[in-house]
Amino acid sequence: MEENGDAELVGMGLRVSVSPVQTAFYIILVMMGILGNATVVGVIGKSVMMDRSGGRNSDIIIINMALSNLLVSVLRNTLLIISDVGLELYSSKEWCQFLMGVWVWLRSVNVWSTLFLSAFHLQTLRRVAPAIGNLHRTRGAPKIILLILGLIWLLNLIYSIPAHIFSTNGNQNTTETLMLVSSTTRPLLGCVWNFPSSFSGLAYATTSMVIHETVPIILMAFTNIGSLYTLYTHGRMRSSAHDAPVIKRVPAERRAAKVILALIMLFIASWGTSIISVNYFNYNRGSSADFLLVIARFANIIFIAMSPVVLAVGHRRLRSFLKSALFH
Repeated sequence: MEENGDAELVGMGLRVSVSPVQTAFYIILVMMGILGNATVVGVIGKSVMMDRSGGRNSDIIIINMALSNLLVSVLRNTLLIISDVGLELYSSKEWCQFLMGVWVWLRSVNVWSTLFLSAFHLQTLRRVAPAIGNLHRTRGAPKIILLILGLIWLLNLIYSIPAHIFSTNGNQNTTETLMLVSSTTRPLLGCVWNFPSSFSGLAYATTSMVIHETVPIILMAFTNIGSLYTLYTHGRMRSSAHDAPVIKRVPAERRAAKVILALIMLFIASWGTSIISVNYFNYNRGSSADFLLVIARFANIIFIAMSPVVLAVGHRRLRSFLKSALFH
């Protein structure tokens, strides 16, 4: 373990040997994440800007989620590709502070943006039925949506400040002593954590795992269950009240629910796999360490790469754009 004064360099991660096939597959997933999320931001963003009423609230939230995915891919995953191809890159202390802070910030925003999409859709489903008096208030106020999204970015920026302050550049001999799930599972650009003590680093890592990993995934699971139950209730109402005007919205909401539920299930599966793999590695290192870190590495990118595909299947504007691009 390298020491810098009274502080310990922690969180360097382990460099895992990967095969050329794994590297190629990872590069493909990263490119899918960049191109796919850029398409989502561009296509849906254009439709929102052209909509004089301010655009659908769900579209604004989807743009925010795709933007966070895109930034993670560009500022984090592309650098991982450079590391994969064998280039040894090391940054100055100032660059490490900037990058480590940005990585924690973007990953945290990514998690909470996805949770907000799930929670917003559950609330939308509940507004659809059954009170007729609520029919003219189903859109909600875009300003409230933008305020909540702004708070997500601001609060997570504040949370990432310790990651910015307590970071520095290490060296090739720095060894791994702590895994920070929200930021890195392997060395990159020589950047390491430099907390005042190992306890401070452990406290920050534990807080990160609980606030930005465990709690959001549990909440997403509950919102998914709530959405499924609400849709089931709507289905029963539809069968008993065909003439109710509010029921006519149920098929559209059901289609939207399938897309969002698929997104959240994909998120839970990818991030849950990553959390289990990394924490099992932290506390039970053995012959399976490399395998677990490879699993965690791919689990982290699966959601970013595949979420645009899920959206393209269920979002009308995206689907029309892709059909036009492929067949014209």
